[in-house]
Amino acid sequence: MSAQIRSVTVSDLPQVLDLLIADAEQRHMKNPMLWPVVENVYQHIDDAVRTALNKNSTFEELWLLAQDSGRTIGVSHALMLPIPPIYAGESGLPGLILDDCFTVEDAPLGSEESLLLATETALRDSGATLLLASCLAEGQRRSLLERHGYKAITLYMGKVGFEADNAIDNVRPANLDDIPGIVAASSKHRDTLSQISARFWNIHPDADERFGGWMKVSLGLTDRDMFVVDGAGQVEGYIITQPISRLLVPTAHEIKELGVIDDFYHIDFAHISEIANDGRGVSNLLLAAESAFAGRNVEAALVVCPAGWISKISVLEQQGYRPAKVWMLKD
Repeated sequence: MSAQIRSVTVSDLPQVLDLLIADAEQRHMKNPMLWPVVENVYQHIDDAVRTALNKNSTFEELWLLAQDSGRTIGVSHALMLPIPPIYAGESGLPGLILDDCFTVEDAPLGSEESLLLATETALRDSGATLLLASCLAEGQRRSLLERHGYKAITLYMGKVGFEADNAIDNVRPANLDDIPGIVAASSKHRDTLSQISARFWNIHPDADERFGGWMKVSLGLTDRDMFVVDGAGQVEGYIITQPISRLLVPTAHEIKELGVIDDFYHIDFAHISEIANDGRGVSNLLLAAESAFAGRNVEAALVVCPAGWISKISVLEQQGYRPAKVWMLKD
């Protein structure tokens, strides 16, 4: 008999929370520093899921559960993902299946697959035309997604442990005069993204103006650090460190000492498959970012990196970053 799948209700929370905590503990065992479990984890998750079920969360969230003979054996979490302003969204609205999906080991054969398919249907019913899924870089969940046509689109490269260093060659904090150079570098970055997957990274025609406006705002935010590398009278590269978004980390995990680097480009990895200058400029940018993290007591971070950008992945690996999680796009 196949599992019965339906939406989560408030009365299901005790069983659902047990599954989500078990899921978090498995992730924590793989890398305790990258996936620390929040204090009062039961209450913390309870509050978050109740907020979503009451339609009070930032995103449109979907929570589904699978039951077998009345026993809750699986849970799935997904949401409708807003399109960032620098992208046009011509391929349609994306729906994202999140990391905190879990099925017990002794569930009937095919239960995890049935829950995945039901989640896809729920996202499509909500208007999603692109299907994304997030999971650990290695493991059973990724294998399941690959069997159902998902392919890696974005890697989240993780590293634990940073050292403060205030004397890094050719790197300095960004200022307002750097905005045009940062926008120009970002435009090259976006061009490469579009080469890798125009379907996913569909660039908005006003992307430069929108990105430049956001950079001006970012310079005034106190929760992040922005650095540039000068060379031959232009900005050769830039990097921005900031607090990690809850979107990237399941609710059961603490995010106070986790950072993220998303906006990050250097001419050393301008070619998709070849590193220039041994990646020295990129290495200096990363060292500056890590020093900034250390100064803010951030102990671990993820760097957002397209799965098809071989040179960027390579230089990150040289500096000790390893794939921690992955976003996958369904064909």
